[in-house]
Amino acid sequence: MATTPRILAFSGSSRDGSYNGRLLEIAVSGARAAGAEVSVMNLRELRLPLFDEDLEQTEGFPEGAGALKKLMLAHHGFLIACPEYNSSITPVLKNAIDWASRPLAGEAPLACFSGKIAAIMSASPGKLGGLRGLVHVRAILSNINVIVIPDQVAIGEVQHAFHSKGELKSKDQQRVVEGLGEKVAELITKLAA
Repeated sequence: MATTPRILAFSGSSRDGSYNGRLLEIAVSGARAAGAEVSVMNLRELRLPLFDEDLEQTEGFPEGAGALKKLMLAHHGFLIACPEYNSSITPVLKNAIDWASRPLAGEAPLACFSGKIAAIMSASPGKLGGLRGLVHVRAILSNINVIVIPDQVAIGEVQHAFHSKGELKSKDQQRVVEGLGEKVAELITKLAA
């Protein structure tokens, strides 16, 4: 029996109406078209405190961090939209990764990440589309045992890139972003076979 790919999709931007959130939805549609079950998560809703080992020792593991780990463990892969802040990863995304990397009793190291398949993408008003930040995100994920597919997307001058209905004006860009979701779903299926 074939495994249905389960993919968790989230953005490193918690801003309402974020360009990266819109980009993520396009990749999600590609994954769903390829037969994946996709859960979309907003990191803001987790209300994660800044990662702090003293806080973890005195107050225990935050409820939102536990919810994040549970979601990550229940999925085979990730679609991650990664805005670029000052040429790097956003604080909300890095904080979520740091909390999810904390081992709980009886859990293997990096259980939320090891062997998961991911695609990364970004959108930015700048000409490079957040490309510099993607380099950092790829390095972090690869170092914690996530298999990040080689394909990625960085949409520059994004304030001009979308139609009012949420699709990209460029049909080629639309297909490439949908393709990220499809590729993650297909690779999960192939590896499970």
